[in-house]
Amino acid sequence: MSISNKIGIYPGSFDPITLGHLDIIKRSSELFDTLIVAVLNNRTKNPLFSADDRVKMIESVTSDLNNIKVQTFEGLLVDFAKETGAHILVRGLRATSDFEYELQMAQTNRTMAPQIDTVFLTTDLKYAYLSSSIVKEVASFGGDISHFLPESIIPLVKEKYK
Repeated sequence: MSISNKIGIYPGSFDPITLGHLDIIKRSSELFDTLIVAVLNNRTKNPLFSADDRVKMIESVTSDLNNIKVQTFEGLLVDFAKETGAHILVRGLRATSDFEYELQMAQTNRTMAPQIDTVFLTTDLKYAYLSSSIVKEVASFGGDISHFLPESIIPLVKEKYK
């Protein structure tokens, strides 16, 4: 199924990008003419990777997808959506615990920008437990992160915890 002439945005911190994120990106890319993977540059947080590094990582693992653009943004997601011409936000759901927060955000975004909708995709069950935070915690203790990340990202994460 394709939503013709539509731009979608899949936002997140992607610090680092996980196999769960990649699952949502690949599936979302089939729904839109253009999917913007929007990397949040939140200056109040201390991410493991810079926003530019996260963009490069995502570009490298999505290079086989011809309708993906990776961009950074700051501020309100709905403002970024208006700037890019996107009308649909994609959010991944791992468990019911994600739903309440994501629903509140979707309703808030819809109140601020009625022309922008949110669609939810459930992640593949094999990634339902996975988050960047868990990956960073495992990596910080020298654990095996090979089941969580695209292969090319693993050495980059390991290098950060040397």
